[in-house]
Amino acid sequence: MQEQALAWVIIFRMTMQQMPSGSATSSLPRYARVLSIAGSDSGGGAGIQADLKTFAALGCYGMTAITAITAQNTQGVRAIHGIPPEMLQAQIDAVMQDIGADAIKIGMLHAPEIVHVVADAIRRYGITKVVLDPVMVATSGDKLIHDETAEVLVRELFPLATVITPNLDEAGWLIGRKIEDVSDMEAAAQALLNMGAPHVLLKGGHLPGEWVVDLLAGKDGLRKELGSQRIHTHNGHGTGCTLSSAIAAHMALGFELQPAVESARTYIVGAIASGAQVHTGQGHGPLNHGFAPLPQMIFRG
Repeated sequence: MQEQALAWVIIFRMTMQQMPSGSATSSLPRYARVLSIAGSDSGGGAGIQADLKTFAALGCYGMTAITAITAQNTQGVRAIHGIPPEMLQAQIDAVMQDIGADAIKIGMLHAPEIVHVVADAIRRYGITKVVLDPVMVATSGDKLIHDETAEVLVRELFPLATVITPNLDEAGWLIGRKIEDVSDMEAAAQALLNMGAPHVLLKGGHLPGEWVVDLLAGKDGLRKELGSQRIHTHNGHGTGCTLSSAIAAHMALGFELQPAVESARTYIVGAIASGAQVHTGQGHGPLNHGFAPLPQMIFRG
């Protein structure tokens, strides 16, 4: 595991040397800023807790706007308490009007009015780097949003996102059919693009087999299969949250979408592998987000 961690640090630092110089937009030194708009996981493995750990591990300054508070642990979700829309808007405004954000990651949005608040904020603040993880079902199988929210999510947020990152269950729910093998993924990705998303990262980890394939597709014709060896572990809680927040972090650091996705996958494979045998709780445990933390990045004008 130490070799994997060292390899990740070397790969990341090599990539950082190629980072576009235009990523720093202020004449004053500042951090790479990422805002997570998502739900809270009291167990610490997913949601904003996973996002903040990921941002910190990748050298970014993380901020949050909490959409819902969940009572959950490694075994499942016990309760969900939605944050009022006006309080969500107040959180976003407080962050954006003072600190600002280079990228945002959107996770659990449990109700239509919450979706409206987020879409309005993206438009008002002109946020252009948006990673939307359409969180609908927890690793435990618990449903996390109301059925009617999905339609509003597609209509309001898909066109505003840079990339959406559904897993196969979420994608199947959205397009109305099951995705049963890798050959189905191309058509599913195209269906999601047709629903308004500029880019889709369709995550294939729920398919059987020893080789995990994700598909990155775009309206611009981009098609890129990203594969890796399956890591057998009981610790998969928060995998989707971590991947989407890692993509947002890399975009905040100045990466274009495809390199951001590729680097985020490298990070998450290391996080899964380094925590694969660790026991946390009695159910689906978390990843090892801090397996090879990087120094906080400071942009200088």
